[in-house]
Amino acid sequence: MVNVNIICVGKVKEKYINMGIDEFTKRLSAYTRLKVIELKEDGNDKNRNQSMEKEAKQIIENISKNKGYSILMDIGGKKFSSEEMAKKIEQITVNGNSTINFIIGGSYGVTKEVRNIVDLRMSFSDLTFPHQLMRLILFEQVYRWFSILGNSKYHK
Repeated sequence: MVNVNIICVGKVKEKYINMGIDEFTKRLSAYTRLKVIELKEDGNDKNRNQSMEKEAKQIIENISKNKGYSILMDIGGKKFSSEEMAKKIEQITVNGNSTINFIIGGSYGVTKEVRNIVDLRMSFSDLTFPHQLMRLILFEQVYRWFSILGNSKYHK
């Protein structure tokens, strides 16, 4: 079974988002061992670069600690269809990676250093989403990719 880590900056505060995340967490338990790693959000509006540096340090530390294949959610990243991404997940695991790290940065984004150390930068859209909502969207998509790979009746 594949280990999936969702490494994200900040906590989800909205009840409806947490309810959605809880639902997809339950569904994903059939396919993967899922772990959410919430990092401290700096949120220093006066010095955004300093905030991004502090958050980047935590992200890099967690990527190093959790090893595996790292995918950054990045508006400037590559776009995939759900089917293409399911194949990518399959390829990642066939190539010997038993852990996949998905990274969602903080409100100000991530540093160039974080962008450079990940294995893949991925975009869901040219639209900008609040990072809390992005977390729910990511959970739904991870579930979709694994259910496509598992040939689920919901994705035929």
